[in-house]
Amino acid sequence: MKKMIKNMDRGILFMLLASLSFAMMGGFAKIVSHILPPVEVTFFRNIFGVVLVGIAIWKVPLKQRGGKFLLLLFRGSMGFMALLAYFYIMAHIPLGEAVTYNKTSPIFVAIFAYIFLKEKLHPSALIAIVLGFIGIILIAQPEGGSFSKYSILGIFSGIGAALAYTSIRELRKYYDTRAIVMSFMGVGTVAPLFLMLVTPYVTVPKDFDWMFAVFVMPQGVEWLYVTAVGVFATISQLLMTKAYELTKAGIVGTISYSNIVFAVIIGVMLGDPIPDFWTVLGIILVIVSGLMVAFAKEKN
Repeated sequence: MKKMIKNMDRGILFMLLASLSFAMMGGFAKIVSHILPPVEVTFFRNIFGVVLVGIAIWKVPLKQRGGKFLLLLFRGSMGFMALLAYFYIMAHIPLGEAVTYNKTSPIFVAIFAYIFLKEKLHPSALIAIVLGFIGIILIAQPEGGSFSKYSILGIFSGIGAALAYTSIRELRKYYDTRAIVMSFMGVGTVAPLFLMLVTPYVTVPKDFDWMFAVFVMPQGVEWLYVTAVGVFATISQLLMTKAYELTKAGIVGTISYSNIVFAVIIGVMLGDPIPDFWTVLGIILVIVSGLMVAFAKEKN
């Protein structure tokens, strides 16, 4: 019992540190996204992971049966698109709001798991989904009944992440975890390079400026910023993995929402306005809905 409590405490500590690291990554991404295009920031965020996971695979070869390559590619593509949208909105809206949009993924995971994996939806999960959507509306505060481009991309970052997470549930039956991670980081490295290479030769509509951009060589301190994005992203992944190893998923998932609080604080320190009442209420509803979905899953 004493050992379990000790492991739980360590798990909570690791998740708090992971959340802080994730928020720090967001802070550096927000700074550098004002200088470099988001598609380039996405490239630098993933290249570090490709190297680390590649070394791990080289040292211990993959053990898997495979057979679901298209689903693996889908997982990587959705994860990449969600991350790209996430980095784009960071440059245009407060960091806390951007992180909250991304944290709507559990709401959409519950919906997609019901549709595609035929998982049952607990009544409390249905209530959670409704609360989550109310929270999204309060954060977006659509004018004239229409959402801004940044709100749409923010919601998409949550949906894309949810599709990626949902596909992982099926992929785990066929692939080594490292292969699944590499599918995301690999696509997140190759796709940005391709998009930056073709940009000078295509006419890009303004609505798609978040996907296409010419490569800009980082200068001076900008190298520190992009390196920090990759390093803090990798650290947060490692700490989060350790947290899930030590403590129940429900508890770790609950603590993970602390990254919204860290992101709001870091965002304000970087010049973001202090969130108004309705935005704070929306953030709280998204957090509550995410927790309700997690607890409903634990009951099932």
